[in-house]
This record gives sequence, structure tokens and C-alpha cells, in this order.
Amino acid sequence: MEEVIVSIRGAEKTYGKQIVLKDISLDIKRGEIFGLLGPSGAGKTTLVKLLVGLDTPTSGETYLFGQRMPCLKLAGRIGYMAQSDALYTELSSRENLEFFASLYGLKGGQRRRRIEEVAELVGLSSSMDKIVAQFSGGMKRRLSLAAALLHEPELLILDEPTVGIDPVLRQQIWSAFYQLQQQGTSLIVTTHVMDEAEKCSRLALLRDGSMIAAGTPEELKRETASNTMEEAFLYYGGARP
Repeated sequence: MEEVIVSIRGAEKTYGKQIVLKDISLDIKRGEIFGLLGPSGAGKTTLVKLLVGLDTPTSGETYLFGQRMPCLKLAGRIGYMAQSDALYTELSSRENLEFFASLYGLKGGQRRRRIEEVAELVGLSSSMDKIVAQFSGGMKRRLSLAAALLHEPELLILDEPTVGIDPVLRQQIWSAFYQLQQQGTSLIVTTHVMDEAEKCSRLALLRDGSMIAAGTPEELKRETASNTMEEAFLYYGGARP
């Protein structure tokens, strides 16, 4: 039986009278690339913040590795890439990664090795000494991904990781995701891009804070007699992202 590493039970989130998440329950298994698919405002980012412990549910519970979140001692097992890049633009790529590596307690040869490895994985090896202020949006996203990978997390949580990235680079980043999956890393990826949804092991479809369906891309298409994930999403009551 596959190990469940993320468990969400009846999670709801409200801000005043605004309901952002409504009764979300799902399990995510080790080794999956699990997609959270939905348009802007569907609740994807709020759900991700509950998972990483940056926010708490108004009701319900979220568990990672069997521990109720938020749980500070799990920080070393989780990598998180937010929707907006948290980088020091006056520093170089290398200096940014040196800083984040120090936060994770990486030292000496291990630090140098991991910086080289993650830079190669995201295709930034030739840009390590460039100032981040000179980077395109896509390069900043790749550097943010590299920073999230430094400490070799068991679970990588990525909020819109490929937004603003051209199709060729997007394909390269997904190749990196598959490589990480093969190495045993579990990934949660939020997206509003239908062809990215097709690449996930399983998906939860979100609309207006509710989960309207969940399953593998093949299951969701088969159950709705759809040829594409976009058709399936619309069938379940989603709006075109």
C-alpha cells in the first residue's frame, strides 16, 4: 500500500465573510506529482499555504508526514516555491543560493555540491555570477526552484512554478520534475495550464474554493467522455481558466 504523506480533512478557510476554501478533503501519496488545477481565485494558493504552514484553516486539519500542520520541525523535509519570487535582486544567482543554503544549514563541500547540482538541474549553470536584477521572469522562476531544491526535500510544493516561462523552458522544467520524481521526491504543483495538468500523476480540480473532482488525468477524461483536460474541467463545472 502506497504511503500517504499529505492528508487534508475538511479544510475550510474564510476571511471575514469571504469563503476561500470549502470542505477540502484529499490524500496525496509518496512519489506522486499531484496537480491542483483551477483558474485564478479557485483557492489553489490558499490551500498550498495551509499545507506548508504559512496559514491555518478556519476549520478542518492538514497533515504532512503524519504531523498536523503547522509543524516547524518538518521545515527541512519540505521545499516551497511561492507564486512570487523571493530573491535578492542585487545579488548574483550564486550569492542567492549561498544565502538559502546557509538557512538550510548546508556547509562546506555539501553546500558547493548542492548549489552546482540544482543550478544544472534548472539550467542556470552558465548564469551563476549574473546579478538577478538582470534576469528575465523565467530565469527568476528557475532560480526560485533551485533555492527550493537545495536541501533535497522529500516533498516539493510549487505554486504556479512555470508562470511567465516560455514553452521550451517549461518543458525543461517538467523534465526536471520527472527526474526528481524518479529520485523519490513527491511534488505538489498548482497550475491553470491544461497541458501541464495532463503531466501530473493525479489531480484535484478546484473551482470557487471547492474541489469539484479528483483522479488521474486519464480517469477524469474517461469519466466525462472528454478528449482533453479542458473538456473534462468544463464538464465538472469549471470555468475556462
